[in-house]
Parts: sequence; structure tokens; C-alpha cells
Amino acid sequence: MSGDTASSAKQQSSDGGERSKPLADRYTHAMGRFVHGIELAAATVFAVLFAIGVADLTLQIFGAVASGSITDPLVVIGFIDTGLLLLIIVEVYQTVLAYVEENDIRRIVQLVIYTGVIAMVRKVILFRTGEYATIPDALFAAGSYAIIIFALVGLLVAEGIYGSEHANI
Repeated sequence: MSGDTASSAKQQSSDGGERSKPLADRYTHAMGRFVHGIELAAATVFAVLFAIGVADLTLQIFGAVASGSITDPLVVIGFIDTGLLLLIIVEVYQTVLAYVEENDIRRIVQLVIYTGVIAMVRKVILFRTGEYATIPDALFAAGSYAIIIFALVGLLVAEGIYGSEHANI
């Protein structure tokens, strides 16, 4: 009979589920679910932004073709700018999904670096010296962009070399 009592008590504690856990564990679990839901909401927002952006870019291209401004280099650069911005949105979306799916940290780091590279390429494509008050200001900005791009490329190379070494261990 004492065996039945022990198994009965064990069954009651397993039936109690969440109630039998300490408050801190229940709170942590609830917050984890809340954050997971917010991550999914963020991913949804980025997916919707991407869809709207693609539709808008398509309409802009058709409008430029219809008006004949498609041959204007500044219009084409505007399309490239929008396209690269859409790629940044996709990279951020993929980064959020990597967090949601709890991918390995290497995948998340790669996505963040790729996002940085795309963002800096976008800045370089849109770079106009006329947007700066002085030539030294423009040179300082150009030098800063170059340093950031070289640093990102260095991170990609390092991640490729050292990341693959650690993946084989």
C-alpha cells in the first residue's frame, strides 16, 4: 500500500505540472513564451515590410518605364537603393528567424555581418560628395565607409577561416 501512496503522490505532482514548479521557473517560462511571441511578431512585420517594398519597387519601375525616366541614372540608382534596402530587410528577417529557431550562434553572426555589408554597400552606392559641407567632410565620410567595409570583410574572412575550423572539431 505504501508503494501505491508513493506512486499516487508522484502522479499528483506530475499532474500539478506548472503549479508544482517554483514561481521563478514559471515566470521564466512565461517570459520566454512572451519573448518568442514578440520575435514571431517582429518576423511577421519584416515579412510584411518586404512584401510592401517589393510591390512599391515594382510600381516605381513600371512608372519609370511608362514616363521614360528609366534611362535617368539617378532613377536607376534609386531603384538600386530600394532593392538593397529590401535585402537588408530580408537579412534582418532571417536574423530574427534564426533567433526564433534558436539556430547556432555562427549562423546568426553570419547574418549580422551580411546585413552590415549590404548596408555599407548601399551607403557607398548612394555616396555623393555634394551632400557634405566641405571636401574634408566628404573625405572623412568616405574613409569611414572604407574602414567599416574592410572591417566587415575581415570579419567575413575570419568567420570563414575560424568558423570552419571550429565546425570540424
